[in-house]
Amino acid sequence: MHDFFSYRRPSTYARHAMVATSHPLASAAGLEILAQGGNAVDAALAASAVQCVVEPPMTGIGGDCFVLYAPKNGPVRALNGSGRAPAGATLDALHAAGLTNEIPRTSPHAVTIPGAISAWCLLHESHGSLPLERLFLRAISYANEGYPVTPRLAQDWAEMADLLRKDASAAKLFLSNGTAPGPGAIHRQPLLGDRLREIATDGPRAFYEGPVAASMARYLRGIGGTQTEEDFFEARDQAFWTDPISARYRDVEIFECPPNGQGLCALMILRILDGFDLGPDTALADRIHLHAEATKLAYHHRDGLIGDPAHSPGLVDELLSDRTIETLRARIDPTRALPPALWSEPAHEDTVYISVVDAEGNAVSFINSLFHGFGSGRVDPDTGVVFNSRGSSFRMTSDHPNAIAPGKRPLNTIIPGIARKDGRVWMSFGVMGGDYQAAGQADLLSAIIDRNLDPQAAMDAPRTFAFQGELQIEPGISPALRADLTARGHALTVAPTPIGGSQAILIDPDSGILCGGSDSRKDGMAIGL
Repeated sequence: MHDFFSYRRPSTYARHAMVATSHPLASAAGLEILAQGGNAVDAALAASAVQCVVEPPMTGIGGDCFVLYAPKNGPVRALNGSGRAPAGATLDALHAAGLTNEIPRTSPHAVTIPGAISAWCLLHESHGSLPLERLFLRAISYANEGYPVTPRLAQDWAEMADLLRKDASAAKLFLSNGTAPGPGAIHRQPLLGDRLREIATDGPRAFYEGPVAASMARYLRGIGGTQTEEDFFEARDQAFWTDPISARYRDVEIFECPPNGQGLCALMILRILDGFDLGPDTALADRIHLHAEATKLAYHHRDGLIGDPAHSPGLVDELLSDRTIETLRARIDPTRALPPALWSEPAHEDTVYISVVDAEGNAVSFINSLFHGFGSGRVDPDTGVVFNSRGSSFRMTSDHPNAIAPGKRPLNTIIPGIARKDGRVWMSFGVMGGDYQAAGQADLLSAIIDRNLDPQAAMDAPRTFAFQGELQIEPGISPALRADLTARGHALTVAPTPIGGSQAILIDPDSGILCGGSDSRKDGMAIGL
């Protein structure tokens, strides 16, 4: 029973269709498409286009996209829309540019050739039903006429103002007299509206060929990058369909996109935790401790082994094998924290996630990202494209699986999820928050599966995250619980901002009723028909 004195909202219920996003205008745009007879893919694309306009710190057409498509009847499909390094991105070239240990997020070398538009167009071609011109109408309107900035977005925007001031184009587009917009302020992106209109008419070539591609390449080369028009041309069809990877947690089959995404890491955490009782009678301190220990083990392997799938054959089978999981699980001491694993990935937390289920029972789990807030902080003034910073994930040593190389895809943190029971789609879900996503998915799923919480209640529970040798906790963790975790050897730190965000839609297997949630740490909502 929901506690209405908690000041938390309950889950959303609907009979026919539902969309859940981190922004109310995006949720409304997706629902509008569903109400007009569009399918789940149509609604997800409409919502994502709106988010690229109204959530510019979190996402954009200059970023990446991953999708899991789960038809009511048929196999789950995975779409990889991650960008690749340009042909000139060799270690020698980067060393000559003065980069030795890492690639700074604001460096032009951190910009991979964006994969999102390639993915959107392939997804639409494969499963869309309404024309892109119709799907992008709301986004184009908001870009041209303006949209009100929401409270959480205003907070994030203000924290990134210093970054935006470093790039004249970014400052002109996203700051007013050097200041980030506050809640309720109207912001416009007319150049982005032009790009969306062109993509709706001409598909990927409007972005990867012609004057737009030439302008983007020229801008990036002008600030020291190696990107060329040929790199953009070669990327027009870089998105591709592939088979998802999966593992069982209790009686539920969990699907993820394969590497170069970190979905493999989420499955490792779940498989490790599957050997422990995390039910409602298990003490909260025990659940947090076990989750932290499984996270450290899985992330240590993520950072050392995951990269472009072409460079890591057999990795999924090895890391999800019974032998590997049992070995890792045996390393967990239920009473003591492990020594911290070595973390060397850059911190990142800015992404949008969309969950949709349509009237036919098809589900789409969709995630789009620039990597860091406002990506690289670089904006092409002539096209209005905000460039991603995904290339900062690359390593600068030739012997690492995630070493930068021409045409290579870096380790990518954005991971949509699908869950099935008895061969039927049961839930579409995702967690935002960069590194936290894999750990967050495991926590969300355990809350729903082990403790029978509804999606909104599972999202609203206080979060913890074992990261960079510390156990981050949200302020809602009680003093007594903090003392227990400290006694086990965890180094606690209170997170300065909410940990992650999430959306999920659960399909009741008997009635077909949809139950959805949208994280209260963000501005969005789950709404349905």
